[in-house]
Amino acid sequence: MNFELKALTAAAAAREKCDLLLVLVSEQAALGSDAIGAIAAHAVKQGDFALSCGKQLPLYQVPAVAARRVLLLGVGAGTAKDVRNALAGSAATLKAEGVAKAVVHLAFDADAKAVAGAVQALADATYLYTHTKSQAKPISLKKIVLGVQSRTAAIAEAFDIGVAQQEGVALAREWANRPANHATPTMLANVAKNIAKAARMSCKVHGPAEVAKLGMGAFMAVAQGSREPLRLIELHYNGAAKSDAPIVLIGKGITFDTGGISLKPAAEMDEMKYDMGGAASVLGVFQSLAKLQPAINVVGLIAACENMPDGAAVKPGDVVTSMSGQTIEILNTDAEGRLVLCDALHFAARFKPASMVDMATLTGACVIALGGLRSGLFSTHDELATELQRAGDAALDPCWRMPLDDEYAEGLKSNFADMGNVAGRAAGSVTAAKFLQKFVGDIPWAHLDIAGTAWKSGAAKGATGRPVGLLLQFLMGKAVQTKPAKAAKTVKVATALNSATPRKRAATAVRKAEA
Repeated sequence: MNFELKALTAAAAAREKCDLLLVLVSEQAALGSDAIGAIAAHAVKQGDFALSCGKQLPLYQVPAVAARRVLLLGVGAGTAKDVRNALAGSAATLKAEGVAKAVVHLAFDADAKAVAGAVQALADATYLYTHTKSQAKPISLKKIVLGVQSRTAAIAEAFDIGVAQQEGVALAREWANRPANHATPTMLANVAKNIAKAARMSCKVHGPAEVAKLGMGAFMAVAQGSREPLRLIELHYNGAAKSDAPIVLIGKGITFDTGGISLKPAAEMDEMKYDMGGAASVLGVFQSLAKLQPAINVVGLIAACENMPDGAAVKPGDVVTSMSGQTIEILNTDAEGRLVLCDALHFAARFKPASMVDMATLTGACVIALGGLRSGLFSTHDELATELQRAGDAALDPCWRMPLDDEYAEGLKSNFADMGNVAGRAAGSVTAAKFLQKFVGDIPWAHLDIAGTAWKSGAAKGATGRPVGLLLQFLMGKAVQTKPAKAAKTVKVATALNSATPRKRAATAVRKAEA
């Protein structure tokens, strides 16, 4: 989607030539005497419209308004959350046939958070999956102009970050939504290579031979039942001085999870294509970094493979040796995510990171604990946990900190190895995090269990792109504290959704600060 930010008065918004004018009206702002303001005030007085969040009033060919269609939308107090929730209900209007250009006018004094929330909500509302649909018809909408009362530096920066974030979220949603035969480990590696064409980026892909040489016995054990070769994908973004320690993001990339020999029930097994949601979010974050070019160093690691029940598949009771040298008794082959992540976490230490964050659709137990609203947050480091929680709140991509008491690790003890890979049903999300903690060492570390937030089931089935927003907000916050690197030569970034369609990078306030 092509977004543009403009400072617009109510009268100027009415003059904008477009197919649809969305006017967001807040309870906190007085309705004006302009054509649309007068109609809104009259409708409120007659009880036909309300300013509470999500209330709508469609209008057509309003006198003195250039747009054919007008939609009045109540946004309550006008907070970022209100704006996002209200716009979510306008998806059908935005996707309507014949709407090629829309103007979304924030008819109140919106802050930077509300502007960023509006961009993300509009992107979410207009996303449409078409990749494997032969008869799919793309939506008509090609451009959205976001009109604000005042185009301050803070609002312009929030808009730029919001546009970059929506590109990353869209990429994460797209690749998580694609069926497993259209999103293999090799295909994910190709997406990463494409993203790495941007300035300050590089990509290295390790195949089975390289992974074996590294000694990643746990990762290899998960992949050995599949005909699809595994890939360890290594992305680098170098936006700060070489001396600055990077932040490492690690994504679970199980492109399809049958459960292996511990086979899953048939019902809803198709949704196990989403088991690479962590990997998709790493790709999405790097797509956003390519656009924003912030002053920070970031490494992205994706351990990608399938978990299949082939004759060569790992069996319950098998003992494997991880890259760290620790041995693992595989009691349940469906607890495979932690096996690929443990080797990736140990590998991450070689980059001497300031901190590392892994994200994984790891446990059904986290879905039971937190549902689909908040991701589970586990961390050994209070400051890191606080930063991530605040970033999630700011990005409307919330998480909730869970415990990591030492006693939770008791169930991981094994008679035949250094540890088992499961510890029973009780506190399953916590014991999974305790397993990962054994491979972290002293590095500040956090684990995001996104099993409940990476996708939706039912009629609205589809990937959400979370936690791209949380992670990007966290990284941009860290970038403010980081010394910029020497400016790199500008190159065009080819979108990983379609390598034939290069996207022009937007200049951001962070980028301007480097100049």
